[in-house]
Amino acid sequence: MSMEVRCLFPDLGPMVGYAATATIRARAQARGEQTALYQHVREVASPRVAVVQDMDEPPGHGSLWGEVNATIFGALGCAGCVTDGCVRDLKEARAMGFHFFARGPGVSHAYVRVESAGEPVTVGGLRVSPGDLIHADQHGVLLVPREIAAELPAAAERVIAAEQSLLRWVRSPDFDADELIERRRVKH
Repeated sequence: MSMEVRCLFPDLGPMVGYAATATIRARAQARGEQTALYQHVREVASPRVAVVQDMDEPPGHGSLWGEVNATIFGALGCAGCVTDGCVRDLKEARAMGFHFFARGPGVSHAYVRVESAGEPVTVGGLRVSPGDLIHADQHGVLLVPREIAAELPAAAERVIAAEQSLLRWVRSPDFDADELIERRRVKH
């Protein structure tokens, strides 16, 4: 996702889960309910992450996310939410370990209502469908293709091992700038 969606609680560590999706609006006084979203969340494999597109222009007029919904969605098995809108009650959500990835904090829920649930959404420029695998941490949010998810731990270990080997050499008395240039040169 783009940098407009940022991690508000980096101290909570990474968040991984399957997307339960929804769209919201908060402008204009109107009634709405969240029961379709509750039902959709229950249909998504665990662990779950709520991914919510704010349809207001600009996004963030009102917040779906605060202490009440963090508590409810936590009880429904969500590790946190990802939204291009705003969130509230930061202290309470952090205390319960519920992740907020959002544009930033907002002052009010306004007339927030769920417009749709269980349909593809676009948040931070990324198209997310229900059930997509989400990874989010202090660096941002990304979608993990399910077909390669099982291969990621081994691939990450290979990258880490290669990086650590390079760093040990760079930090050692054997380091040589000319050799560095040769090692890092892209071969055509």
